[in-house]
Amino acid sequence: MTTLALNNAPIAAGDDVSVPHNIEAEQQLLGAILSANYVMDRIDDVQLTAEHFHDPVHGEIFARAAARIAAGQQTDATTMKSVMADHPGLAMLGGAEYLLKLQLSAVASTAARDYARLIHDLKVRRELIDLGRRVSDRAQALRDDIAPDDQIVKAEAELFQLASTGNTQRGFQPFLAALTEAVEIADAAYNRSGQLAGLSTGLLDLDKMLGGLHNSDLLILAGRPSMGKTSLATNIAYNVAKAYRKGADGKATDGGVVGFFSLEMSAAQLAQRILSEAAEVASELIRKGDLNQDEFQKYLQAAQDLETCPLFIDDTPALTISQLAARARRLSRMPQGLNLLVIDYLQLVRPATAKDSRVNEVSEITQGLKAIAKELNIPVIALSQLSRQVENREDKRPQLSDLRESGSIEQDADVVMFVYRGEYYKEREKPGEDNLEAMAKWQQDMESLHGKAEVIIGKQRHGPVGNVELSFDGRFTKFGNLVKPWQSAGEIA
Repeated sequence: MTTLALNNAPIAAGDDVSVPHNIEAEQQLLGAILSANYVMDRIDDVQLTAEHFHDPVHGEIFARAAARIAAGQQTDATTMKSVMADHPGLAMLGGAEYLLKLQLSAVASTAARDYARLIHDLKVRRELIDLGRRVSDRAQALRDDIAPDDQIVKAEAELFQLASTGNTQRGFQPFLAALTEAVEIADAAYNRSGQLAGLSTGLLDLDKMLGGLHNSDLLILAGRPSMGKTSLATNIAYNVAKAYRKGADGKATDGGVVGFFSLEMSAAQLAQRILSEAAEVASELIRKGDLNQDEFQKYLQAAQDLETCPLFIDDTPALTISQLAARARRLSRMPQGLNLLVIDYLQLVRPATAKDSRVNEVSEITQGLKAIAKELNIPVIALSQLSRQVENREDKRPQLSDLRESGSIEQDADVVMFVYRGEYYKEREKPGEDNLEAMAKWQQDMESLHGKAEVIIGKQRHGPVGNVELSFDGRFTKFGNLVKPWQSAGEIA
């Protein structure tokens, strides 16, 4: 690496030839900033900080110059002389004379962004080396209280944190680029079966309301216990994976690859639900092993059909948002890619660091999930619990205010959906056998609600809100398309 100092001035006090660094690049960037303050705007998207400089004196010059420029103050070698007068490290390099040499020796301000990028990348390399040493030291310390698996998780979290600091901001882009992308999305929707802009959920009426599942969207699927939110999420994940078709370019032309974080249920329990739906064998019979020959053959056939289904399940409990993001990135980098991510459920994800309140913790989690959706350019479905206040109302249909920690969830989500099954609540209102009139009315209501569910879209950033009726078969925990009175079953198959 280059370690030359200006005009043979002493090499900076923080210099160390054993790690990646480039003192000359740091000098050139600082000189460009002191000679032309607008350079700071040019390097804004690199997200450079004082810590990125290998020489601590250079880092301090950068930090103080950045503060002055941000305040609208003229910043050059002359003004920085008084600002840096109290810094002993600068005196070792030559004091005010060194600042002047920095300013006068800047080659070209047009190269400043390249220097900034180089300084940033060298810092990341140094931190990678440092992380490798820490991982090695921890692995060599044979401590009984720290398992190897825990060390791997810690290393993954630290690597994710390092990776996230290495991202640069996209900044402004020409409207033509955004316009072209919008037209391409519309063209793909026009030519796709069903004419959807996003991934099909396999539920026709829900697709019509949402336009499919859109890339970079965070969708919250909420409901009270026993409403079927996990079942609906599982159904959608299965439908997307089952429809997967790969094009000549290796990308999905229909359906997609699904990643499913099951923080509550085990992978085997989730697979059992999917098999129950696919085979149309009651999940209760599967759990008990009470299957006849025909049902068992249907179950085995469904298992064989699903062998190649691109659905990946991670049932690690108590993941932090940083671990979850790292694992999603890892899956997306695999050859098959990633087209949809499902998290069951949001309240079981832990923040990267403990916060002073649960609201702040949930805010970090929802912001992290939205960041994953944008970074990987995929839809992310996160399940969420609802507060008990739903049970205190006569009309049990949920609304946005029922979301736990609703402020951050509602704010960060692009779509908020609620699962509601009136049959569940009506079943618990069964009158006594002696009240014949009430019993007749209850039976009539139960008949009208049987096998039906609603998905209430309470928020949709880019579309309408409203209710979608679905069918629900509790035997197979399966949601489906509801046949309307004016339709035949063949019309919605």
